[in-house]
Amino acid sequence: MRQIIAFLSKAKRYNKSLTLVIVLLITACSPEPRVLFTVTDTDFSKGYRMHEQQVTIDDMALFHGHLCDGLVVGALAMEQVMKQMYPNEAIDRTNLRVVSAPSPCLTDVAIYLTGGRYQFNTFYVDDNPGGIYIVQRIDDGRTFRVGMKPGVKPSEIDSLGALAVQRKLSPEELDYLKALEDDFTEFLLQSDAVELFDVEALPDFQWQPHLRGDFLKTDVLNK
Repeated sequence: MRQIIAFLSKAKRYNKSLTLVIVLLITACSPEPRVLFTVTDTDFSKGYRMHEQQVTIDDMALFHGHLCDGLVVGALAMEQVMKQMYPNEAIDRTNLRVVSAPSPCLTDVAIYLTGGRYQFNTFYVDDNPGGIYIVQRIDDGRTFRVGMKPGVKPSEIDSLGALAVQRKLSPEELDYLKALEDDFTEFLLQSDAVELFDVEALPDFQWQPHLRGDFLKTDVLNK
């Protein structure tokens, strides 16, 4: 890539058309973002909602600390919900609140994509939300729950994960669990998310936030 960039800088002196062709070729060969969201936010600390931007699962991985199957599950689940809440338009991160299952991966996705925060009454955690997330539009109250279809996630990941939380896995077994999760991550990214998740409307949902601070942050137990 460095050689290409150097070549481009020289080519500009002689042939702008050739430079354009090469730039287009590089762009065409660049991988597409694996999961992409278009969102709107306010344009400064006291501003109007007019700042549109795109975020990807790679952005979420930077926020979370790593890419993992839980992060991808959360992102794809949100993707399916947002198709119902904001079809064919940008996601308004000033107009959402969310209930999340307690996984650190899922909660990070929920906060990042919806802008929800507990102190603003737009986010809370429930250990039994009946799925992965419950997401509500503040303006019209439309609410949806999303969960993974039965049988999608390999049961071995959950069983080994439970042992890892208890710190009962050897280093070799932890490596094996990571390999399983990495394989599941690739499966998720290569699959049609419509086939992986169920989304249902909750017309009678009541927002009843509660604060708990005793959930286990499972992704740092074996550090």
